Amino acid sequence: MRGKWLIVPLIALPLLIGGAWMWDRDWIYPYVALILPIDAEPAAAIPELVLEEKIALGDVKGRIDHLAIDLKRGRLFIAELANNTVGVVDLKNHRVETRLTGFAEPQGIAYVPGPDTLFIANAGDGTVSLRNGHDLSQIKEIALGDDADNIRLDGQDRVIVGHGSGALVVLDGASGEKLENISLAAHPESFQIDPRGSRIFVNEPKALKIAVVDRRSGNEIDSWGTAAAAANFPMAFDSAEQRLFVAYRLPALITAFDTQTGKLIDRRTTCGDADDVFHNKSRSRLYVICGDGSVAVLDVSKPELRELSRLRTRQGARTGLYVPDLDRLFVAVPMRDEQPAQVWVYKPSS
Repeated sequence: MRGKWLIVPLIALPLLIGGAWMWDRDWIYPYVALILPIDAEPAAAIPELVLEEKIALGDVKGRIDHLAIDLKRGRLFIAELANNTVGVVDLKNHRVETRLTGFAEPQGIAYVPGPDTLFIANAGDGTVSLRNGHDLSQIKEIALGDDADNIRLDGQDRVIVGHGSGALVVLDGASGEKLENISLAAHPESFQIDPRGSRIFVNEPKALKIAVVDRRSGNEIDSWGTAAAAANFPMAFDSAEQRLFVAYRLPALITAFDTQTGKLIDRRTTCGDADDVFHNKSRSRLYVICGDGSVAVLDVSKPELRELSRLRTRQGARTGLYVPDLDRLFVAVPMRDEQPAQVWVYKPSS
C-alpha cells in the first residue's frame, strides 16, 4: 500500500503540467489502473443490488454522461454525449420513447418539475438547451461560453450549471434567465448544494481542491482535500449528518468529510474511474459508479466507511442515477465489443 502512495504524486504531476486536455484522454485511466490496481474483484451479482431489467437504448455509440428523471410521466433522460443526443426512456413500457437530437456533447441534464422544463448542458458549444417537458419541443438556448457541464436544482425555482474554466451560473428555472455568476478557481465537476444553508460544495480537480462557496456572496469561504489524492470528480451530500462523500480517481478513493468542520472523517479504496456517487439515505448506503466496469456499495451508517460488495457492470459504465422515490438505481451502460448500449435497472435489497 505504501508504494502506491509514493507513486501517486509522480502520476499526478505530469497530468497537471500537461494541461486540461490530458484529463479527457481515454488512455489515462487504463494506464493509471496498471500502477494503482483495484483492491476488490467485482461480482456478477450481489445481495445489495438486484438486477431487475436491461432496457435497450438502440443505436447509441460512445460515452454516455448524466441522467435525470421526470417522475410524473415516468421518463428517464439520458445525456448520450458521444452520440450528440438525449435518450428518453419510458419506464412504464420499458423502452425508448424518443431520441432528441441537435446537441453538442450533452453532459449535464436536469428536469425542473414546477415550470415543467428540461435543462440540457452541452460541452461542445457551451450552451444550455431548454425543452418543454410536455412535448420536449425546444424553448430556447442559453450561451454560457464553453464546456457547460453538471446541473443541479437549487430549490424549486433556480438551476445552477457548472461551466468554462471556472464558474457556476445561476439560472431562473422557468425562464432560463441568468441571475448570477459565481467565479471559481478551475472548471467545476460535481457540486452539491446544502439545502439548509447557503453553501455549495464544488469539486475542482484541476485546482486540487473541494471548494466551499457561499452562494449569497459568491465567495469561496473554505477549501478541503486529502493528501496524495487527485482527480476528485463525483460527490454526494448527506444533509442530515452533514457529510460530504467525494470520490477520487488518482488513486481510486472514496472519502467522507465533516461539512461542519471540513475535516476528513475517513478514506477507503474504491472502484476506478468514478463519475457518479449516490447516497441512499433510507439504507445508509453509498453507490459509487465507476468506469472500470463496477459499482461499489458501501455501508455509511457509521463514521467509518465499509465496503459491502462490488458489482460488475461493463467497461465505461461510469454514470447513473439513484431515484429515492422509486428506490431504484439506474446505470448507463455504453456499447462495448458489439454489446448494445442499455440502461441497467437495480433494486436495492438490503
